[in-house]
This record gives sequence, structure tokens and C-alpha cells, in this order.
Amino acid sequence: DAYDGRETAPAAVDEKLFLMADGKPMAFYDAVVGGRSVGTPGTVRMLEMAHREHGRLPWSRLFEPALTLAEQGFRVSARLHTLLANEAHLKKDPSAAAYFYDATGKAWPVGHVLKNPPFAAVLRRIASEGSKALHEGEIAQDMVSKVQGHPSNPGKLAMSDLASYQPKKREAFCTDYRAAPAGGSAKDYRICGMPPPSSGAIAVAQILGILSNTIAADIPLQDGLPGAAWLHQYSEASRLAFADRALYLADPDFVSAPAGNWKSLVDSSYLASRADLIGTRSMKSAKPGVPGPVKTAMAPMPEQPEFGTSHISIVDGNGRSVAMTTTIEDGFGARQMVRGFLLNNELTDFSFAPADAAGLPVANRVQPGKRPRSSMSPTLIFDKSTGALVMSAGSPGGAMIIHYTAKTIYGTLNWGLNTQQAINLPNFGSLNGPTLLEEKRFPEQTLDVLKALGHEIREQNLSSGLQAIQRTPRGLFGGADPRREGVVMGD
Repeated sequence: DAYDGRETAPAAVDEKLFLMADGKPMAFYDAVVGGRSVGTPGTVRMLEMAHREHGRLPWSRLFEPALTLAEQGFRVSARLHTLLANEAHLKKDPSAAAYFYDATGKAWPVGHVLKNPPFAAVLRRIASEGSKALHEGEIAQDMVSKVQGHPSNPGKLAMSDLASYQPKKREAFCTDYRAAPAGGSAKDYRICGMPPPSSGAIAVAQILGILSNTIAADIPLQDGLPGAAWLHQYSEASRLAFADRALYLADPDFVSAPAGNWKSLVDSSYLASRADLIGTRSMKSAKPGVPGPVKTAMAPMPEQPEFGTSHISIVDGNGRSVAMTTTIEDGFGARQMVRGFLLNNELTDFSFAPADAAGLPVANRVQPGKRPRSSMSPTLIFDKSTGALVMSAGSPGGAMIIHYTAKTIYGTLNWGLNTQQAINLPNFGSLNGPTLLEEKRFPEQTLDVLKALGHEIREQNLSSGLQAIQRTPRGLFGGADPRREGVVMGD
């Protein structure tokens, strides 16, 4: 089952939401900060649906750990302190400023205990009344008032949007994948993830499928790291996948799949034809493919910042598994705090430009009631022959989530690493532009070879937050990303 609690655009918006008076797109943070970017939240209502169908504990019991943290507090970590100290917009909201900063406007120091009684009160209401407590009544009214009443950048969220929000139970997007580890025998897996409006499962499947049609499968790690020859193949495959993502991927209730089926994008013959486009030199920027008889009359979405996200992977004592990715988009959302929680800026996941210069519409443009495209890639992997769970994985990280997840899957299934070793590998990828490499993690020789192959290299901080659990002959093995504050826990 795939449960979709993705936010929706309010009924009163139109595709010009993020255009200025001159018709040009707004600057990113001009759009983010305030009420304009706030979408109708859906996570709580989705969790309520999933609990209704699969839950074992009483709904109210699920809130106890969060209530403890809200009432008794938690210590500010080094990472949170750094994020707050470097944050430019959060202090503009009086409620957020009072919670995250001291009276002089400085970020609370590491170790300071942050308590949140207003949020605890909200949690208690939801625990006793369900999602209705958030979507109707005074909590909902406070959210709407905050959004519509922003002094310089008001939004369109209305009480009717909150009351009418419905989560969706979708069919998971599953593909077959054959891993062929060097020196080992090939094995077949079933990889399942979120369907559109998430682009994650399709893009990961495309990257892995394209690589299966290249020499990448025969290239082992070099001194424990991906080498230049393999990185060339991977970055070219990711350019091809992201080109398709920019053109085709959007809310399936508003946009038709190419050739009438999203599986057309992962058809074996189509992926083989895409792999044929990979040459000895970088293509730098790929064009979208045509996975069917008719070329789409849409325009690719221009590249745009994408942030945020949390991920958790769980396997219980009965073998039931969950991979859940959730987000308010940017790290502190729209920088608007209501009753102790921050409002999302999910609408900036839509394309700011609704059409290209020729007037062709962008699939992921803003439309009322539409879910914005995401890169979230919660993934469950099964042994194809037995149906047994092999792995649960996912990560935060904006558009790079796709690469973080693909890296972990590839490292575990093809290079024979355990999930922690795969997570620890340096990060890499391309969003159909420069080749992105995690800074200070690759030898200079690797960079030089890639540059000689025509790659524009950009070294940067790529702070994934991967979590993964794999089933081994000795039991379950978990991995958590050392780049963030994730932990592995078990009973």
C-alpha cells in the first residue's frame, strides 16, 4: 500500500501564484516566506487513514513520545543551533522568534532545553479527536488567519480547504530489478516506492534500469569508493532520468502519464534506448525521451530549489515494514509558527513558471486542489522469488533524495555492502546540469578524469539523512546517516 498525504494547493490559487506583476517568476525566498507558499496539510489525515487500516495500538497512544518531548523538552543539538544561527527569515515571525531565539535574538545555545506547551496542547487535541482537531475549529482558523493575514505575502488557504482535504491510498509503483554483484550470481528483486505525484520511485527505477544497460554493472568500487568510470555512467543515467522527470512528472489527477501508463517510463526497451545515448563524454544536459507513440505537448519544468524532509524506516517483530518520508519542504517551512508548529511552504514545489516561452504548459504548474511534485523516495525492496522483505530505505534531501536512495540501493544490492556501508559512501548525482559530488570525499584524480570526460564538477555539501534496514541471515541490520542525527534502534 502507498499512502499519499501530500499537501494540496488551495482552491483559490491559480497558475500565476508565483509570478510577479511583470510576469516573471518570483525569487525563491520571496515566494517561500509568508502565507503564499502554504499548502493544505495532509500528513495527519493520511496517518489516520493508515492507522485505521493497519494500526494495532490505540490512536491516542501514538502521541505519547511526541507529547513527552513537547512538554519536558529536548536539548538543542549542534546541528539545530547552526541552522538557527544561519537562518535569515525565521526571526521575522514573532512566535517563531520567541521559540527558537533568546531575548537578544541569538539562537539558543547547544544543550538549551526547548519546551513547547502550545504544541503539546495541539497534539492532545489530535490524540483525542483525530485529524478533525487540526482540519476544523480554532486550530484550523488560526492557520488560515496566519496565512491570509500575513502583512506582505498573504496566501489563499481557507477553512474549506482544510475541511475537505482527503488523503489517497494509491498503488505502490513497483519495478523488477536484477542486481549482478561482481563475482557473484545475479539476483532478482522487486523495488517498490511512491507513485506520482512523487517522482522518486520512477526516477530511481529509471537510473537503476539505465545503468543495467551500461558497463556500470561490471565496475567495482575502487579503494572503497565509486570511481570516475562508474560515476560517469551514473551521472549520465541520472541526467536522462531527470530530463524525463522535468517533463512528465506531476499529480496524476491533473496530468496524464506518457503513453497512458507511468510504467512506460521504466519499460525495458525504452530504458535500453535511453542507455544507448550514454557516450564516452558527458552529455552535460539530457533531453526528455518519448516513451510511447505520441510526443507530449508539454514543456519541461525549469530547475528550481527543493529542500527539506524527514525519513524513517521501520520493521516490526512480525515483519511488517514501513518506509515513510514526510516534509514541510524547506527547513523551517514558510517561517510562520501557529500554536507551536511551523507551517509548510509546499506550494514552492510547483513550477513558478506555468508555461515556457512558446506557451506550452508545465505539467507541475500550480492548479487548485493539485498536489505538487515531490522527490520523496520511501522504498521497500523484496526478493522477487520469495516475496520476502529485503530492505527498507529512504532519505531527506530535496531533489537529491533520489540519488541518496539510489546510491544506497545500488551499494547494497550490487556492491554487496551492508546498509551502513552503503549509506556512508560519498554522495553524488546530477539534476541534469553539473555533476554534483560531496565535497572533500573524492580523490583529486577522480575529479580530473571526470573533467576530462566533459563533466562540469561542482563539489558541495550533500547532507543526506539516509535510514535503511536490511534483512540478513542473522536478522535485521540497520543503518543511519552519520551526516545527520539519525540513529538505529531495536528491541
